[in-house]
Amino acid sequence: MFSKSCEYAIRATVFIGSQSFSDNKPRLKDISREINSPEAFTAKILQTLVKHSIITSHKGPNGGFSISLDLLPKIKIYDIVLAVDGDSIFKGCALGLPKCSENHPCPAHHKFKAVRKQLQKTLEEISIETMITDVISGSTFLKILN
Repeated sequence: MFSKSCEYAIRATVFIGSQSFSDNKPRLKDISREINSPEAFTAKILQTLVKHSIITSHKGPNGGFSISLDLLPKIKIYDIVLAVDGDSIFKGCALGLPKCSENHPCPAHHKFKAVRKQLQKTLEEISIETMITDVISGSTFLKILN
């Protein structure tokens, strides 16, 4: 559904947020290993998340990445999708046509309109905090099993 970059960004944000509860600041290598993503690719994703104020980067020997605990309930999956993939999943043509619109719809336009609207609404409701508490409680999982 999302680009690989966006999937990794969501995983990274949940992992960093979960570490922020214990005041840990995971480093690039730890995040990359945890989300099963190449380090260079993860570094670019983390740069994007920092640029959009979703995560914070800390330099130096005690550096790493964190998320302020008061931001966890405010950061929604929608924010990460917008930061990494843009809004094309919510506004773009389902068939990838460049000139699809209300006035010039593709064959799938009207059927996908409701789906896109519901997807946006759902992603605007899911907070990183909720995802983290679900992982911590064991009702969901994040780690890729090998």
